Amino acid sequence: MDLISLYPTWYEPIVGSGWVVALIATFHVLASHTSVGAALLFAYLSHKAYKEDREDLLDFIKKYGLFLLVFTYVAGSITGPGIWYSTTVASPNGIGALIHSFVWKWATEWVFFVIEVVGVYMIVYLVGKVDKKTHMKISLIFGIASLATMVIIVGILSFMMVPGKEMWFEEGGYLNGFYGTNTFAQLGMRMAFMFTMTAVVGGIIISGIKDPAFKKEMARKLGWLGIISTLIGAAMFQWYMTSVPGQAILVMENRLPDYFQASIMAVLAGTLAYFIITMLRPQVLVQGFAGAMAVIILVAGLWPEETARESMRKPWVAGQYVYSNQVVGRDVPGMDIKSQLPTIEKVGILKAHPFTPEHLKEVNNGNMIQAGEFIAMTYCSNCHSPSESGIRPLHRYFPDGITQARMEEYVRGVLTTGNIAYMPKMPMLESEVKALSAFLVMNKEGGQAAVTAAIDKEISDRDRALAIKQADDKVARLTVEQEGK
Repeated sequence: MDLISLYPTWYEPIVGSGWVVALIATFHVLASHTSVGAALLFAYLSHKAYKEDREDLLDFIKKYGLFLLVFTYVAGSITGPGIWYSTTVASPNGIGALIHSFVWKWATEWVFFVIEVVGVYMIVYLVGKVDKKTHMKISLIFGIASLATMVIIVGILSFMMVPGKEMWFEEGGYLNGFYGTNTFAQLGMRMAFMFTMTAVVGGIIISGIKDPAFKKEMARKLGWLGIISTLIGAAMFQWYMTSVPGQAILVMENRLPDYFQASIMAVLAGTLAYFIITMLRPQVLVQGFAGAMAVIILVAGLWPEETARESMRKPWVAGQYVYSNQVVGRDVPGMDIKSQLPTIEKVGILKAHPFTPEHLKEVNNGNMIQAGEFIAMTYCSNCHSPSESGIRPLHRYFPDGITQARMEEYVRGVLTTGNIAYMPKMPMLESEVKALSAFLVMNKEGGQAAVTAAIDKEISDRDRALAIKQADDKVARLTVEQEGK
């Protein structure tokens, strides 16, 4: 049978599946990156406490660690499965690509995560119950395990942008897929910014310090950590941009809003100003101010960064072979993967999709709008909302008064051929082109009446032409008969 590996489409009508994933992922990245940076900070502070016999540093670690238990290892651990669930239903073939390529790497990451979770409990509850040297060793193990989880996850995230080496497509192989320039550039960038997050969140803990001298000391330590890591992170971002495919640069230049670069610069400037102010005047670090600034800086910084990274992968979602709409668009001999495009070109998306309702597998005048909606959901809804709200609504992309014929020209000449660099190639039969065009016209006009009129006009024009031809044929036949007599 000519069926391909597609699944039912998950569509959330208010914000769209993409924004659901993005909201969960942004909070999770905030929590996870803060925990890794804090783990390495704890290792340094534990070493310093051991060398200088500082109880106040251990108390700071305990309080920060307790905050992490609630903020990261509870809320963050909830959003972790949330990402797995939302991405699995929104992008099943994309997640499948990651699992099939890195299943043992995921297992390794979970082992380090267990060590990490146990480690944070030990750091918090063993302060004062074990000697400082033992506590330092626990902190070191906790830091190494936390960093290991980030290294593994970043390698997998980099594969989503582009496999480590081009030979992966032909030869496969875990190392070829995992390690590449993009992996190390992204790791360096994320490690730098994770210390920025750690310093910002650490301000909440500093706000509760009663001793003015110790408060000033920790404000300066975390202030310098934040300033240096922010500047390094900005430099690493420039390196990261040189490691992504040219396609990603094209997408970023054409798809990201004009204010994107200015907003990033504003966030960087605001972050540096925040650290300078808290270093010079640590008394401003009260809980309300520190908490509000943590939310503002981190969300304002993370949201555009994560949005940009997601957008830059278009038209792919994983490994440069799974399209954002879940269709496999490239042969990968090294993984024994075949492109699904030839099958769709042969039988059409409606017959190739295993979950197409039986009454929609053949397009006719009675189901044209429904068939077009199913095609739009399959091909478009991962990136575009068919409704008025949500991510990139479809109706915004077409001019007012667009006709059925003009829409068909666009669908046939652009979408089915893949002529837009940041959109997948979407093969369709001619009947499917008409069905999708009818739905898009209706979507633009805001109702079925306009489409029905367009279809009725097309049918009436066709019937009129047929009637004229039949009349002409009849006249010609009568003429021949008269001449014969």
